[in-house]
Amino acid sequence: MDQLPNIANWIIHFGTAHEYLVYLLIVVVACAEGPWISLILGVLLRLGFFYFWPIYIALMLGDLIGDVIWYYIGRRYGHSFIGKHGHRFSITEAGVERMTHLFHKHKDVVLFLSKISNGLGFAIVTLMTAGMIKVPFGRYILVNMIGQLAWTGFLLGAGYFFSNLYITIDNVLGKISITAVIIILVYFGYKYFKTLKAKAQNL
Repeated sequence: MDQLPNIANWIIHFGTAHEYLVYLLIVVVACAEGPWISLILGVLLRLGFFYFWPIYIALMLGDLIGDVIWYYIGRRYGHSFIGKHGHRFSITEAGVERMTHLFHKHKDVVLFLSKISNGLGFAIVTLMTAGMIKVPFGRYILVNMIGQLAWTGFLLGAGYFFSNLYITIDNVLGKISITAVIIILVYFGYKYFKTLKAKAQNL
């Protein structure tokens, strides 16, 4: 357990002391940091600290609440919010204009791909733009929910899979090899992510 990140240890202790309240905490954290908490919880699932369905539902709910908040901000405040606070969230008028152009051609595709790719670095501007151009809320939440089902499942599965490999290998050399593979995958995944982000910003 000492090898787990500090946040993972804290979640374990909090969950032990507050069996149900921990899921409310996961909902709140997932609103802001869904991907990272999903990976960590995938590891904790493999170690047997939590049950799959409550974790899965809490992560889904938290991320979707975040989507609803950004949709509302875009629909209610739009350009005034961008002018006052856009720089804090990397939201620009140019980004909204590009996203609006994409939305007019492929509403559902843009929302779905943004969700399963974590927005290629501009998830918030995607969600806000959906509100600003008044994408029907029912359609918005349905597409996001479908994407969230896949995205949350993938992240939990990734955390579970790699922790399972690490646990089942019973020698030091094997554990070092698995760690090296994970580091390499993260590195090349980050490079690929940056490439996709650059291409998306030039659309």
